[in-house]
Amino acid sequence: MLYLWVKWVHVVSSTILFGTGIGTAFFMFMANRRKEVAGIAFASRHVVIADWLFTTPAVIVQLLSGLWLVHLGGLELFGGWVLGGLMLYLFAGACWLPVVWMQIRMRDLANVAYASGEPLPPLYWTYERWWVILGALAFPAIVVVFYLMVVKP
Repeated sequence: MLYLWVKWVHVVSSTILFGTGIGTAFFMFMANRRKEVAGIAFASRHVVIADWLFTTPAVIVQLLSGLWLVHLGGLELFGGWVLGGLMLYLFAGACWLPVVWMQIRMRDLANVAYASGEPLPPLYWTYERWWVILGALAFPAIVVVFYLMVVKP
């Protein structure tokens, strides 16, 4: 029974992680494509909030519940699909941490530009470029982690 409860927590947190991640990324990506400072300020402010409220706790719960499931299931942590999934999860996390920092900076730059009526500075667009690149690297890694968790090859 404990295993099923932990698995349920793991599945729910993975849903929150994936759903919030793809939803907020889409929201901010589309706001950036329009290049309207007011919309970008609004989107970036809410993306940062969503990351703190949903994504960050889900990232922590995913790791802890995943490790707990490995233990409860008697699986080898450093072998097979578990190791592959863990490595990809850590890779995605290594991409995500600078993205969080950039989103905060992007939010601040957008808020200043909006308040002053000025366009976004070039630094904003530099962050945005790296934000897209890191997201494009992390997303397929997480998709493969989902595959490994479901198929357990």
